[in-house]
Amino acid sequence: MSTVREEAYNVLRALGMTTIFGNPGSMELPFLSDFPEDFTYILGLQEAAVVGMADGYSLATRQAVLVNVHTAPGLGNAMGNVITAFYNRTPLVITAGQQVRAMLLGEAYLFARQAEDLPKPYVKWSYEPVRPQDIPAALARAYYTAMQPPRGPVFLSLPMDDWDAEAEPCEVRRVIGRTAPDPQALRQIAERLRQSRSPAFVTGGGVDRSGAWDLMIKLAEQTNAAVWGAPVAGRATFPESHSLFQGFLPYAQATLAERLAGHDVVVVFGAPVFNYYLYAPGRAIPPNTELFQITDDPGEASRAVAGTSVIGDVALAIESLISMLPAESQRPHPRGRPVAAVPVEGQGISGAYLMYTLGRMMREDSILVDEIPSFRDLMLTYRSASRSGGYYVTASGGLGFAMPAAVGLQIAEPERRVVCVVGDGSSMYSIQCLYTAVQHHVPVIYVVVRNQEYAILKSFANYEHVSGIPGLDIPGIDVVQIAKGMGCDAWSVDRSADLPGALQRALDHQDGPALVEVTVEPRLPSLL
Repeated sequence: MSTVREEAYNVLRALGMTTIFGNPGSMELPFLSDFPEDFTYILGLQEAAVVGMADGYSLATRQAVLVNVHTAPGLGNAMGNVITAFYNRTPLVITAGQQVRAMLLGEAYLFARQAEDLPKPYVKWSYEPVRPQDIPAALARAYYTAMQPPRGPVFLSLPMDDWDAEAEPCEVRRVIGRTAPDPQALRQIAERLRQSRSPAFVTGGGVDRSGAWDLMIKLAEQTNAAVWGAPVAGRATFPESHSLFQGFLPYAQATLAERLAGHDVVVVFGAPVFNYYLYAPGRAIPPNTELFQITDDPGEASRAVAGTSVIGDVALAIESLISMLPAESQRPHPRGRPVAAVPVEGQGISGAYLMYTLGRMMREDSILVDEIPSFRDLMLTYRSASRSGGYYVTASGGLGFAMPAAVGLQIAEPERRVVCVVGDGSSMYSIQCLYTAVQHHVPVIYVVVRNQEYAILKSFANYEHVSGIPGLDIPGIDVVQIAKGMGCDAWSVDRSADLPGALQRALDHQDGPALVEVTVEPRLPSLL
């Protein structure tokens, strides 16, 4: 009879989860024993980096990925990026070792107390198998659960002495999770769009997750609807260079409603209604505006602040709406967002000049990963994502996602170039991923924006009318030396005349990662 380990690997193989991201510990070594030759193990030097890399790999492949971390302390290290994976709707199967079963009652060293509870509520399912023989089936169930909309991470706690027990084969099944939205509700939306004088679409991460990028463009062009990006989407949702694109909605209630003024019908695709951050009370939507939401997440539907919500697959909904509406609309083409002015080149490097120069030099099919909250407004102004999967940002608001996610994305998408723009403060959260990128010759590009402060927090302090806040300045970080210490090619630039050459050197770099530290002039970003 086969062992639990053999059957577990058979299940993972049948499900296509043959690339494992991990940081091993003593509790996990028995699982990794006699590691199969057809599997790939991607080592990360800290668990947050491990989960972030797996998140990026899963975002690119659109498939569940296995992550192996070290019992309770390792999962604790990983939790910041587990939370981000939850909000990114990333299907990760996260496993952690547990002590030998005979030692659980005595709570031996490295015992995981209430292991199933530790990652809650930021996993869809959490389980510690009652019997060793249940592990293969638990892995299969974890996969089905992670992949079922709304997708997200799951967790398994696996005792270290289970792997050599005998086990029966586990049948791997297909679970198809797409559900069609109610056709009568879609006919109502189509009729309101047909009658509308000035419709608007709000696009969220669910558009691209469902594979509806091209469908969304077709529906927008078919209806001549103005298209707004949702406040916090986590990824590109619509080509930002398109003439129908209006920009991104703010994450403050009153201001958001003001942006939607003049639209009599608003349809939100694959996004919450709405994701707020700043407290700015007011109307959720303008007067005389009718709002509809289409989402695959019942939670998003239940907590929406306004409108009619329809639950179902976003791509199927858009396909239906396309078939229900006239092929062309007679309403006027809405005015697009204004063209941004070209920034003036000075001696130092302004944030605007950096983002303008980088946006102009990047290839159109590049993937941009963002963890630069103090300069995000400028980056989104001067760099337009024009393709599916062209832009990613943490959907949770937590730091430490972008740098490792860029490694996972580049491994999964070797034909596209991944550029990660990250602040000097943000870079400190998961910088261990540089080691992995070096060891696997992953040619990801890092642009570290050095402003030596948490400028976004200073802006938030001004917005909240608070002062005297400590800890908002962070001088003395030498990211270049840290990167070089892990074997990564790295250099710095602080003059605008030298910026294009420094960036081109990184863009031309092929053998492993490259890091450019750019010292920029200080600025306080606008929150609205």
